[in-house]
Amino acid sequence: MQTRQLGQTGVEVSSLCLGAMYFGSKNDEATSYRILDGYVGAGGTFIDTANIYVRWIDDFVGGESETLLGKWMKERGNRDDLFIASKVGFDYQDVPISLAPGLIEEECNKSLKRMGIETIDLYYCHKDDSDTPLEETLEALNRLVQAGKVRYIGASNYMAWRLEEARGISENNNLAQFCCVQQRHTYLPIRPGADTGRQVVANDDLQDYCENKNMTLLAYSALLGGAYTRSDRPIPAGYDSPDNQERLKVLNEVASELGATANQVVLCWMMQSTPSVLPLIAASTEEQLSENIAALEFELGDEQLDRLNTAVKA
Repeated sequence: MQTRQLGQTGVEVSSLCLGAMYFGSKNDEATSYRILDGYVGAGGTFIDTANIYVRWIDDFVGGESETLLGKWMKERGNRDDLFIASKVGFDYQDVPISLAPGLIEEECNKSLKRMGIETIDLYYCHKDDSDTPLEETLEALNRLVQAGKVRYIGASNYMAWRLEEARGISENNNLAQFCCVQQRHTYLPIRPGADTGRQVVANDDLQDYCENKNMTLLAYSALLGGAYTRSDRPIPAGYDSPDNQERLKVLNEVASELGATANQVVLCWMMQSTPSVLPLIAASTEEQLSENIAALEFELGDEQLDRLNTAVKA
């Protein structure tokens, strides 16, 4: 497994982060264990979860993913070999959408307990909260860092200007700083005005900001739930446009040239982009996991990168 530095932390993390959203729910325990074992067996160490996973599925309430991870880590005895990320900010059970200081600290303690660990390596603010002053949120996160409950902090679903505001507050007050941002991002650009609900799409401003501030950009929904390769998964409406049909044509041409799948080319494109993007991968089968990890075996040539980046129908 290749690695890359996380922002300005000096810490190396896996170039592909394993998303654990459906572990312990849609992916039962046995399947979840096989995927986790396969990822670690391939050299992966960076695993992403959240306190709310997966409260939107019937018969689940949130916390299931963290609980499954905790059980797996205890049984495998591998906590010290992993880099674990979790999140706070969205609503689940009786917890409101908020980044209020008391809630942040309480939810961190609950996540630590569910996972049976002493420290969360990377703790994200899952959603920007305009109702709570950034100073109060950052001070609460800093207290967690000082207490050893969190190593590094990140943001998710934030606009670039809010990240800069947060950076200024942290610098001026000697507080822990966001080292990365996790945003919805894939090869196909979304149509202007398309509704993504609570999810914020990475735009040019954010990518420029990440490059200039040496902040790692992580991509969720990188493969659009399998829509690039599965005939039973159409391209989501927000990404369906004549320009994107041309992009898909070029994507599949490049995949054919490399002997790769379209999914693998998307992951390569992200990792070779400027700024480089760290994709989150998800899998419900070991075969899907193997396909994603095998993307590390391919490299796009300059001409192929240029065609992918300029593949817009005239």
